[in-house]
Amino acid sequence: MRLATFNLLHGRSLTDGLVDPARLAAAVTALDADVLALQEVDRDQSRSGNHDLTAIAAQALGATEHRFAAAVVGTPGEAFRPLTHDGDGHGEPCYGVGLISRHPVSSWHVTRLRPAPVRSPVYAPGPRGGLILLHDEPRVVLAAVLDTPHGPLTVAATHLSFVPGWNIRQLRQAVRVLRALPAPRILLGDLNLPTWATRLVSRWHPLGRRPTYPAGQPRVQLDHILADRQDLHRLPPVTAVQTPLATISDHRPLLVDLG
Repeated sequence: MRLATFNLLHGRSLTDGLVDPARLAAAVTALDADVLALQEVDRDQSRSGNHDLTAIAAQALGATEHRFAAAVVGTPGEAFRPLTHDGDGHGEPCYGVGLISRHPVSSWHVTRLRPAPVRSPVYAPGPRGGLILLHDEPRVVLAAVLDTPHGPLTVAATHLSFVPGWNIRQLRQAVRVLRALPAPRILLGDLNLPTWATRLVSRWHPLGRRPTYPAGQPRVQLDHILADRQDLHRLPPVTAVQTPLATISDHRPLLVDLG
């Protein structure tokens, strides 16, 4: 079984700045993942051609099970609002996370995480870049209980806050949520935290340790696949870890093979 997590940067290429559905599909096909968690995912956004990026990725993997969970309605960095209920945002541009599985899903679970109450400095590259103060946005944890050849498996996708300290609070909340779902449990996503911090805060075990950001010359691991330590004996062993360079995004995907 191959697990993967990939921050898509809404499918944008750093080479030409464009979002090409065919290029997105090719990048996802190359991952050949049985379970794929996606972050920075657009649905009905003009900047990404008004496509459903989760659906494109699922079709590329030949996976019938997939779901998109919006974190906000609107476009981060421009104008957005929190969802007022789980069905909010249909027919409007949305942004969030996606989860795709080649294995049947017996149940889906969505948990919403509040944004940090303060603005935080973020470095923006480019000639007009530098440190800017940004408002945080709501986040979401999308979990699925899978029926796999190895038995039931809970997997979850998330993208935590960039605000230091607040992402730690959100990681603890995500762990509490997953502990209420069937074991074994695996959390995949861009946690905006280095490996040592994810281990210390969650007390879960990283299944793959490789730098993933920035994509060209990765220096830090922000993208993680974590397993609950008490479940490790119920999971197949890790046989391979990869972080291939993709044709899209400023992150590298993280792939973990369980044999």
